[in-house]
Amino acid sequence: MPIKDQWVAFQTILFREIQRFTRIWVQTLLPPAITMGLYFAIFGKLMGSRIGEMQGVPYVQFVVPGLIMMAVITNSFSNVVSSFYSSKFQRHVEELLVSPVPNYIILAGYVAGGVARGLCVGLVVTILSLFFADLSVQNIGLTIVVLLLTSVFFASLGFLNALYANSFDDISVIPTFVLTPLIYLGGVFYSADMLSGFFKTASELNPMLYIVNAFRQGMIGVSDINVELSLGILFICCVTSVGLCLHLLKKGKGLRS
Repeated sequence: MPIKDQWVAFQTILFREIQRFTRIWVQTLLPPAITMGLYFAIFGKLMGSRIGEMQGVPYVQFVVPGLIMMAVITNSFSNVVSSFYSSKFQRHVEELLVSPVPNYIILAGYVAGGVARGLCVGLVVTILSLFFADLSVQNIGLTIVVLLLTSVFFASLGFLNALYANSFDDISVIPTFVLTPLIYLGGVFYSADMLSGFFKTASELNPMLYIVNAFRQGMIGVSDINVELSLGILFICCVTSVGLCLHLLKKGKGLRS
């Protein structure tokens, strides 16, 4: 398939995905903003005023990067898993599979759509956070790299979830029982330096800890984890998840009866 035609195919999938979540923005963009606004108000202002500082910065400022990343992660994941599984369920994904469009273009289109939604929600939440905290991005390059890698990682995980899902119930299992606990235990609301023993060891096995701290370093210049280590782990996670998606697509996992 010529490169020009591949680009057209990629744009078509991406624009369809963007149109899909922007058309129902009341369901896709507004709820995360309201939820994060409540987090900012309760954990940031009400409880933060009693907690004081953490890692040398006001508590509300400490939790903002984690809450932004939480919104990006959940929306990147949910956009792809719901969209691709709907394509499977309605069987119009078969049109893509029998077309000459390469698997990597199909994957790239869906993942880019998830990244677009994640970044849109992240931007909305960031703007909202300015009403609660004084933010000044310390390293814009690091911030953008972490945002993009994280969005790609969780969008590809959403794709994996959709491949394995056999019902609409299956697409809610991972976000509820895996993703949410990992996020909450990934240092969004606390510093990893506060932990010790078993809990510190368990926390170090959680990839969310490295993602949240790398993003926090980029935004406010504070991190519990070495940034180079965090970026290395995030990059490996991205490559592994994307590679697994391509492998399963080639095998037709969850697509061929």
